[in-house]
Amino acid sequence: MKKLINWFKQSNRWKHLVYGFLVSLVAGFAFTCGAAAGMEFKDNQWGGKWDWIDFWLTVAGAWFGLMIRMLLKNLFNLYWLCL
Repeated sequence: MKKLINWFKQSNRWKHLVYGFLVSLVAGFAFTCGAAAGMEFKDNQWGGKWDWIDFWLTVAGAWFGLMIRMLLKNLFNLYWLCL
């Protein structure tokens, strides 16, 4: 378990998961995936490297956010809430 916690602390990986979830709740799945790709592209252009792990953690958080949005949409009949 400590290995997993230490792995999440590297490169602020837990933040990618949490922020992906939060942004997806507000802005949607597609927007969050595009923002994740844009941020990794920015890192690459500023001399860093594209970190696929960070990208996929953001997408995973966005997927969980999408599931919550769909649950809220169906539970409360919020059909105006687009995905």
